[in-house]
Amino acid sequence: MIYRNCLKRGLDLVLAFLMFLMLSPIFVVLLLVLSIHHKGSPFFFQSRPGKGNVSFKILKFKTMSDLSDESGKSLPDAARITRLGRMIRKSSLDEIPQLINVLKGDMSLVGPRPLLDDYLHLYSRNQERRHEVKPGVTGWAQINGRNTITWDTKFKYDIWYVDNLTFLLDVRILFQTLFNVLLGKGITQQGHVSMGRFEGSKEERM
Repeated sequence: MIYRNCLKRGLDLVLAFLMFLMLSPIFVVLLLVLSIHHKGSPFFFQSRPGKGNVSFKILKFKTMSDLSDESGKSLPDAARITRLGRMIRKSSLDEIPQLINVLKGDMSLVGPRPLLDDYLHLYSRNQERRHEVKPGVTGWAQINGRNTITWDTKFKYDIWYVDNLTFLLDVRILFQTLFNVLLGKGITQQGHVSMGRFEGSKEERM
């Protein structure tokens, strides 16, 4: 409990700061390249629910164009992702700006990945427990399949993490994440650029 309530935040601050310093040359290069590539902001901002369902703006490097249909609705991800965006996603470099979210306190380095606000009303009572801790840049579900597993499996991994959070588990997840990123494991789900949308839970809401 001491680690969960106090020490975890300290570890986040130290590691996120050091990681941002080490990755700052890549950050600057992508900042310039994507500003030119997208002819504007290189960042993607989106509201996501954090701990206690409190929303925050997640920050990522932009990997998709702003293409939309005649009604103004965004085209599917597969039609909007750019060649450069695919390369950046494959190496997970689009996640670097989330270190800023960690430093701000919106996120932790390790925790359930922050999903869309639209999903909140679709969760079962048990699945909502994923918001008992801060969302993470990486997590237990990410090192056990990431975008290649089903939603039900993903949520089971998320709740398992909430119930078993320890310092050693976080260290294990961070090291396994590094290994997975180097191998490019679990980036996409078959038939999707990223994981398909969550359409609702099989579990009953109570």
